[in-house]
Amino acid sequence: MMKEKGENMNLELATDVYELLNGKEIVNKQHEAMMLLTVSEDGWPHTAMISVGEIVALNRSELRLGLWPDTSTTKNIIRTKKATLVLFYKGKAHYIRLSLEKLRELAETPYKRERFAARITWLREDIAKYADITSGVTIELKNSEEVIERWNRTIEDLLQP
Repeated sequence: MMKEKGENMNLELATDVYELLNGKEIVNKQHEAMMLLTVSEDGWPHTAMISVGEIVALNRSELRLGLWPDTSTTKNIIRTKKATLVLFYKGKAHYIRLSLEKLRELAETPYKRERFAARITWLREDIAKYADITSGVTIELKNSEEVIERWNRTIEDLLQP
C-alpha cells in the first residue's frame, strides 16, 4: 500500500520519521542510517549514506542537512538543488524528494560542513501487503562517543540561521 503526496499538497513527514529526525536523543538513534540520492554531472544516480547526525527536521515539512564539503553528493546538491532521502523505518519505506538551498557558512565550528535548508516537494510512504520490512540501513559506530559528540555539534550548527 502506498501513500503518495506531490506538489500542491500538504507535505509533512510521518510522525515517526519526524521523531527520528528531530535532532533529539541521538544516542538512541545512532544505528539508523539513510540513503541520500542525487544526480551526478553525467546524469547517473549517485547514492550516499547519511546519518541522524547530519540531518535535522525543524518541523514536519522543513529539514536541514549538514554534509561534508567537496563530496560528490555535496557538489551534486549545490549544482541541482535537489536530492531524494530514502529511509526504512518502523516497517515502512519512505521516499522524500527535497528542494535544497545552501545556507551561509559558519565561521566558528569545529566540524566544517556545507549546510542546506530542505523543503519537501514530494513524498511516498510504502508498505508491502505481502511482506514486512524488518530493517533498513543500520550501522554500528566504531567510536560512538566521539561520533555522537560530533553529531550533536552538527545538529546545533544546523539549527543556526
